[in-house]
Amino acid sequence: MPIPYLHFQGHCAEALALYADIFGATDLQLMRYADAPDVDDTLRDPTRIIHGQLTLPDGVLMASDYPPGMTGDPQAAVSIMQVTDTLAEGRRIFAALAAGGAVVQDFGSTSFSRGFGMLRDRYGTHWMISVAAEDPLDATADA
Repeated sequence: MPIPYLHFQGHCAEALALYADIFGATDLQLMRYADAPDVDDTLRDPTRIIHGQLTLPDGVLMASDYPPGMTGDPQAAVSIMQVTDTLAEGRRIFAALAAGGAVVQDFGSTSFSRGFGMLRDRYGTHWMISVAAEDPLDATADA
């Protein structure tokens, strides 16, 4: 199973803490560059995360900050897809992730889901939140 690995510019700990809160993860793990074994002394930044992870409802999410001094464009062309069982849960997650970010597509009913929306959160991560069909043959069923 592929595992998404996100990269941040110094906001990894904050972003993963938010995701853990939103999704109810209780297993958030963070290791800072300063605490990592075998890391060059020039990279021992006590504020940046060399590896973090947590468990979302559908699998593991891993992440890190770019090394100190390295440029990069966090999550420029990747979205994390999260499917929920209910419209209420889909709306809650969408609103929490959208706070301080930018909505790409408002959360609402589509031809393929009772609820679907796309956004870029305040840390640059793109998300697609979708509600599972009650009947796999009828993706437009009411909640």
